[in-house]
Amino acid sequence: MATLDAQHERIIADTITLTEIEAPPFKEEKRARAYMEMLKAHGLTDVEMDAEGNVMGLRRGTGPAGGKVVVIAAHLDTVFPEGTNVKVRREGTRLFAPGVGDDTHSLAVLLGYIRALDAANIKTKRDILFVGNVGEEGPGDLRGVRHLFTQGEYKDRIAAFFSMDGTSAERVTYGAVGSRRYRVTFKGPGGHSYGAFGIVNPMAAMGNAVVAMNRLEVPKEPRTTYATSVVGGGTSVNSIPDAIWLEVDMRSESPEELAKLDAKFKTLVDEAVAAENAARSTAPGQISAELKLIGDRPTGATREDAEIVQLTSAAVRAAGYKPVLGASSTDSNMPISLGIPAVTIGSGGRGGRAHALDEWIDVEKSNSLRGMGVGLAALIAMANR
Repeated sequence: MATLDAQHERIIADTITLTEIEAPPFKEEKRARAYMEMLKAHGLTDVEMDAEGNVMGLRRGTGPAGGKVVVIAAHLDTVFPEGTNVKVRREGTRLFAPGVGDDTHSLAVLLGYIRALDAANIKTKRDILFVGNVGEEGPGDLRGVRHLFTQGEYKDRIAAFFSMDGTSAERVTYGAVGSRRYRVTFKGPGGHSYGAFGIVNPMAAMGNAVVAMNRLEVPKEPRTTYATSVVGGGTSVNSIPDAIWLEVDMRSESPEELAKLDAKFKTLVDEAVAAENAARSTAPGQISAELKLIGDRPTGATREDAEIVQLTSAAVRAAGYKPVLGASSTDSNMPISLGIPAVTIGSGGRGGRAHALDEWIDVEKSNSLRGMGVGLAALIAMANR
């Protein structure tokens, strides 16, 4: 903790450096390579970039080589497209920039942890694998941790997993909110808005589907949600479109409720298509709908009495906070679905406006250090089991 205190400004500087390297979805390589060089400079062994683009390095424990490892990861990608202005603006103790808190500050904190462990000559029984992973946000669909746990070279050695995401030091996310995301393309014959008036319109079918979905009743417990999120298509203002597409997000803490919602959605799409084909002329062709699954995050939960949950909660209390246990959709979804103990924690300090251009974090020293201590204590505890 003394090292984190003395090097607090270095953690802030690393946060700024990494934030100002663009990392849009599927284009994280530039930031990944910069982070890989940072891991090398910190003296980790086996530093590498895997086939999916994750970068990682190993801090050896006292156990046998090739034994179980504890992973702590932060994601490299942001939600922001290429060309977004990612220049960091500092006002007092606040840093403003897209992606600064979700999740770039966590990457810098992990580097601080390595320096702190080395300075205090901490020896852990298990190896610790430090990871900067790709593909956590949106269309990435957890591709980085999916590769790590199903194809990566450490896939059979991971004993526990920490995802560091966001800033809240009180939060201990042990539940995995599953999600299913679709792009539905409604197709029809199309035509002139005046000359072909009276024929079926795929936009009408899509509109009916959107209205029907937003009337669905879903349970509050287990929490289940949906969103009709993005639309596109059409040719011109004076044309009946031949194709319109819609993207939908559905989530639940329960795999059963998520499956029910998924089935209801598919049914209402079929009903919306049938209703439009019955409402107008199909002489030049009918309306159809094609569903493409564009996201599938598994659900589940680490047991509340599992060591990783109890030790992390104890670390939260030791720092003077009250643990807030809950569920969310994070990189921990993947190991949780495979039965590997996992939680998602914060990097410390405060933040706001995640996924917005005016995203910010507050790196005021005392609160920031206090929060960083939570993850460091939990990591050491799990690495010594």
